[in-house]
Amino acid sequence: MARSSRQGSSLRSKPSKRKPGSFDRSDVFPQSKIKPSPSARSSNPFRQEVRPDRGGFFVHRPVAQIAVDALATIVLEGRYADKVIEKAFKSQKNMGARDRKQFAEIVYDLIRWWRRSGAAIGWDTELSTPSRDDLWKWLAVLIIEKSVKDGHEPTLPNWPEFQDLSPTKIANTLSEIDPVKDRAIFESVPDWLDKLGQKELGQKWPQTLHALNLPAPVFLRANTLKCTRDELIARLKEEESVSALPAHETANGVILSERKNLFSSKAFQEGWFEVQDGASQLVAEMLGSEPGDRVIDACAGAGGKTLAIGAMMKNKGRLIALDIHEIKLQELRRRVARSGIDTSEARLIDSAKVIKRLENSADRVLLDVPCSGTGVFRRNPDAKWKLKPDDIERLLILQAQILDEYTSMVKPGGIVVYATCSCLPSENRKQVDAFLKRRQALKASGAPQFELVRDRDFAPGNNRYDGFYAAVLKRIP
Repeated sequence: MARSSRQGSSLRSKPSKRKPGSFDRSDVFPQSKIKPSPSARSSNPFRQEVRPDRGGFFVHRPVAQIAVDALATIVLEGRYADKVIEKAFKSQKNMGARDRKQFAEIVYDLIRWWRRSGAAIGWDTELSTPSRDDLWKWLAVLIIEKSVKDGHEPTLPNWPEFQDLSPTKIANTLSEIDPVKDRAIFESVPDWLDKLGQKELGQKWPQTLHALNLPAPVFLRANTLKCTRDELIARLKEEESVSALPAHETANGVILSERKNLFSSKAFQEGWFEVQDGASQLVAEMLGSEPGDRVIDACAGAGGKTLAIGAMMKNKGRLIALDIHEIKLQELRRRVARSGIDTSEARLIDSAKVIKRLENSADRVLLDVPCSGTGVFRRNPDAKWKLKPDDIERLLILQAQILDEYTSMVKPGGIVVYATCSCLPSENRKQVDAFLKRRQALKASGAPQFELVRDRDFAPGNNRYDGFYAAVLKRIP
């Protein structure tokens, strides 16, 4: 959740003649007679004194401006939230660590609760898209909601963009949204997605949907080529003052007690860990890779599971990472170099020949297929607004194609793990059952046969993990 500081009272002053978006000391210290410190008088608007305690959720005006700009880029231009936030960090050199943390959390909350916030100000986001200037209203709803949750009266800063808004009216409208009758609005998802989730998951859908809106903790995976999990936990405590505990069930997972960006830490730069959700780690572990194996990660992406597999193999054997996007493989190669894995090779799938040449060659194959990403909405809340019904149909066809074609790379007796970060059974167990049925129908023609050894649904929120699915398939000799 965003950092809860103290907000000034919502006493209204005369309407300001300043242009929306401009910065003024009164924005940060409304009604205050405290003289600014030298740092507050400097050219850096982020460096401000601590204001007197007046209650409510507090956000610096400069942080608010950048957050609204980021929201506009994500919503109106269709950019990815994480990339927009990363770009903002690079451009705002004066923003301190606390303001960066609050900025990122505000942006993600604005996207996560996009539809519900729109309803609070009478805007149906299913029917129309607001203008850039309108987006300040979404920030107003967020400030009001956080103030009320902290036990304060509905309040807003005395900013020109908020002059025509009634905090009390907005708070009352929010409280009237029925979590059952108006579930799609309350949990902030498109109507079509709410209907699809209900159809596929039935009674499990409300709980699943709620879990997808909970804050996602930070999980790390200790790189056992360079350290043990206990050594990583001790080093983070000593060098970064970060407390961490072993992640439930995982062999090398760590969960941080608080969110913190550790990418600039020495431990990360030296390859001691990677950021990876606990369920994602468990999926990689289900492959059961051992030293000396020949393993193919056939939809490797930027290599999160590739790195986990490489560490399990202890730099003994052969690890081949495949993907159809060269830019992702470039990032994978950088991560592999930092991790110390020297038995891996990244190959671009630029034709069917790449798969053909690898037929019957691998002891184990991981198929972490493209999917709806419904299991990781809490980390990528903008994805639920970008996803369309046609995407689901297209992905189901692609997943079936990958299962039919890429499983040819495993040897007789070998193991294939089919995995998604989806909550939808149509992408998960139903996809696996359909594959086995197709293979059975082709048995007379000599098509390789597979059996389901085990599968597992990782429900989002369970052990604070993301939503994943994985099925272990064995090729019958």
